[in-house]
Amino acid sequence: MSTHKNIDRICLAIVAVTVAVALVFCGAAASGVITVAARVIGYETRLFDQSKVHTLDIVMDDWDEFIKSCANEEYGACAVVIDGEAYKNVAIRAKGNTSLSSVANLGSSRYSFKIEFDHYEDGKSYHGLDKLCLNNLIQDNTYMKDYLAYTLMAAFGADAPLCSFVYITVNGEDWGLYLAVEGIEESFLQRNYGNQYGELYKPDSLSFGGGRGNGKDFSMTDFINKNSEDSEDSEETSSESKNTKSFSKNSGKSRPQMPGNFNPFGTVSGSDMKGKNFGKMGFGMGSSDVKLQYSDDDLENYSNIFNNAKTDVTKADKKRLIASLQSLSEYSDIESVVNVDEVLRYFVVHNFLCNGDSYTGTMIHNYYLYEEDGQLSMIPWDYNLAYGTFSGNNATSSVNDPIDSPMSNNFSDRPMMNWILQSAEYTSQYHALFSEFINQFDFASLIESTYNMIAEYVQKDPTKFCTYEQFQSGVEAIKGFCELRAQSVRGQLSGSIPSTAEGQTADSSALIDASSLSLSDMGTMGSGGGGFGRFGRSGKGKTTADSNTDNSNAKTSPSPTPSESSASASGSSDRQPPEGFNGQVPGNFDGQFPGNFDGQFPGNFDGQMPGNFDGQMPRNTDGQDQSKIVSGSDASGFPFNQTGQQEGNQALLLLVSVTVLIGGLIFAIKFRERRP
Repeated sequence: MSTHKNIDRICLAIVAVTVAVALVFCGAAASGVITVAARVIGYETRLFDQSKVHTLDIVMDDWDEFIKSCANEEYGACAVVIDGEAYKNVAIRAKGNTSLSSVANLGSSRYSFKIEFDHYEDGKSYHGLDKLCLNNLIQDNTYMKDYLAYTLMAAFGADAPLCSFVYITVNGEDWGLYLAVEGIEESFLQRNYGNQYGELYKPDSLSFGGGRGNGKDFSMTDFINKNSEDSEDSEETSSESKNTKSFSKNSGKSRPQMPGNFNPFGTVSGSDMKGKNFGKMGFGMGSSDVKLQYSDDDLENYSNIFNNAKTDVTKADKKRLIASLQSLSEYSDIESVVNVDEVLRYFVVHNFLCNGDSYTGTMIHNYYLYEEDGQLSMIPWDYNLAYGTFSGNNATSSVNDPIDSPMSNNFSDRPMMNWILQSAEYTSQYHALFSEFINQFDFASLIESTYNMIAEYVQKDPTKFCTYEQFQSGVEAIKGFCELRAQSVRGQLSGSIPSTAEGQTADSSALIDASSLSLSDMGTMGSGGGGFGRFGRSGKGKTTADSNTDNSNAKTSPSPTPSESSASASGSSDRQPPEGFNGQVPGNFDGQFPGNFDGQFPGNFDGQMPGNFDGQMPRNTDGQDQSKIVSGSDASGFPFNQTGQQEGNQALLLLVSVTVLIGGLIFAIKFRERRP
């Protein structure tokens, strides 16, 4: 029995220590001193296991009627069976922007779809996944432009949507090979950012032709004419050019298309670098807020960001974002307002892929902006026109795209990229990560293994936009592009090839020769994707085609690899702008949007997002070796595919804290009971 005269003080000290230890554990987790591990929700290693092609059967009694009304983007009820698991009473609708109207105009039924598991029943999900995008792979003969982009982004440490290939059947009949993509919505935020989530935006002011409220009645011809007429008084109309987002239902009017020979590349004059003239487009067709420029503290001058918020944002959230944009535009306190490592990694992969349909291109959109505690990061979206296939440039130009002035821009009007180039320190980090990236991945092996996985499904795909031979040519082209692109980047990093547009203009002899590479083989914006438009679908399992019918659906012996195939698509030469075209918007175009213009051009995201999210996942790793190189036929080495993703340890930290506290209390009580 204890007779120590200070027993009460000893017991009190024990309790105090255990409480302190518990608080330290909890505080460390909350403050980030102890990193909270990935929270696996469940769907990551199921539908998004990239080692195989998954199956998804849509069961819907009135499918034909649903297809006829797809242009309206209205939801219909159906059941889906994913890899043998059935989910009843889920919602499906067509999705997309320009791609949606393009499919309708082609007489095809191969729309992209969006599945919402919780549309009719709150809380319903596929192993935690609330929204699923099914991309139809339009303008992509390779079937893998988006797949490679998201896979490389995630593997290199940028937050990116998960994806996998899925072969779709409808009521048991073949429909086609699609790309399943995790919606950047509730589940995505839950998986990546946890309970301490921030705010999500999809800045956009260009809605040419497309989806749910995004410029359905916009006419490019009227747009050009309007700006031609207003060129002399653009300053007076700038106040009317502030864009507001409309989420109105489809009015039933036809969706106007861009003129077939329109090529919106080159410099647009009339930029107001301070952003005061909100509608001015500067070096790209997007407003100052979409370029992430700071103009002033007026919330209305950032409507293209705030009206496209995907979380519920408050006035305080808006002011915090504007303050971050001010620091970003002034290149001050960068570490506080930019998630430096992640944004650098994003731009390394992004600039390797040469995506002109993006923040760095002429059409400034197709990205998500994530903000947490004033710190900004970028989330990739929509790469079906990457790999140089958006701009119509020749292959040599795209392969050698300068890493320090991508898309031949100087980025003085785009601070989210320019902060890297304005600092020797950050440019050095950017170059180091670029070197790491091109040395980490075996692009040819990844493409070859992907081809081997999907080839038989492409061959039997009854709704595909290209022939099987065009698919093979496309795979060869994307493999050639990645190999030559890596060679050029190595030269740019070593100094043997200029890394700026100005330097390459002065010394073009050093460039990698890619004249034998045909970008159009991959499917381009202009071509629509090889045999685009020649193959449609009507009714149940019926294929319609013209005299150029694809007979590849018949049972055949195993197909050759792309390198063994000598077949090539017709019209395989690179698409060039019309003769005499100088890459400029018409001379009297002053770069100002019409006052009520609020659209979006090309892009596949279309939905709204509720604002209640939680969950946590580290941004760069899931416990796997980040340096693991993918090689051979195994594409499963990418970190996010591994089963090493474990339940978050936040609960574990809490359990440890509570255990320590309870243990200390029990010890103190028992120790005190032993007093005489």
